[in-house]
Amino acid sequence: MKTKFIPKPWVRHPHIQTILGSLKVRARGPHPMAELAKETIVDGGNGVRLLGYHSQQSACASRGLVTLIHGWEGSSDSTYVLSLGNYLYDRGYDVFRLNLRDHGESHHLNEGLFHGALIKETFQAVRNIAGLSDSKPFCLVGFSLGANFALRIAVRHSQSEIPNLRQVIAVSPALDPYKATVRIDESLSIYRHYFLDKWKKSLQKKQSLFPAKYDFRAMMHHKTCMDLTEAIMPCYPDFKSYREYFNQYTLKGNYFEDLAVPVTIIASLDDPIISVEDIRGLTANNHLAISLQSYGGHCGFIDFFPLSCWYEGEIERILKCREEER
Repeated sequence: MKTKFIPKPWVRHPHIQTILGSLKVRARGPHPMAELAKETIVDGGNGVRLLGYHSQQSACASRGLVTLIHGWEGSSDSTYVLSLGNYLYDRGYDVFRLNLRDHGESHHLNEGLFHGALIKETFQAVRNIAGLSDSKPFCLVGFSLGANFALRIAVRHSQSEIPNLRQVIAVSPALDPYKATVRIDESLSIYRHYFLDKWKKSLQKKQSLFPAKYDFRAMMHHKTCMDLTEAIMPCYPDFKSYREYFNQYTLKGNYFEDLAVPVTIIASLDDPIISVEDIRGLTANNHLAISLQSYGGHCGFIDFFPLSCWYEGEIERILKCREEER
């Protein structure tokens, strides 16, 4: 049965929800999912290598394999990834936590820079990860930018099938990356500082690993994500401008008309980063389900006393429904 997220009144504010979503206490302490994880290099095609961590059930038969994709400048160790991974592992699922290029400890694996339009390598990597499911159900969950990737993978699945893919779930998906970038810059300064700081550190790390190819020193003075995006575009000669770049992974209108796998979008009306109008503007589809909650912020959906994350139980409910349909 579908549920609604109605948190305690004192934690309903969207900024509180967004910040609570990354609260480290949610994934604090040792856990079998992380302890049993095997570092895995995944082939993304054309020499691309992506880093991930595979946690298999050790005490019981697996109910299936769930791959988790983090948001922009997050990683396989982001709180929301670890928390959901722990939750699903405790309930019998194998878990694969995938890092997008240049996220986590993966900058050394590829000379080329990450950007949001790198769907081919991510699709190929996810396709290869599906092969680890041992013919059991394979599901994909993404957060924010990772949710955007997950949704594009769901559409590509209709042309190039991913073995055993049963469900794709997108939490707070960034459907329009241009709008999301503007909202990061214009919302609370804590968001802008957070993403800029992590992005600049990522670029500096890439430069230190490939000093003959990259020199980002002249870009470090920029104070907004949009300014830095515009400044870095010469590093991406395939795009004439940042608007053309953003358009490559903007998902709108009838983008999902050819879906061949069930997709669920979980989002909140009060998300400070993602415009709910982008979600409402999607064309209806028999394979597309949208769960719009009044509260939740961006990748939040946290309540207190007891501390809990609403979408974790909702994701388990969706996966269980798919199992019963088999």
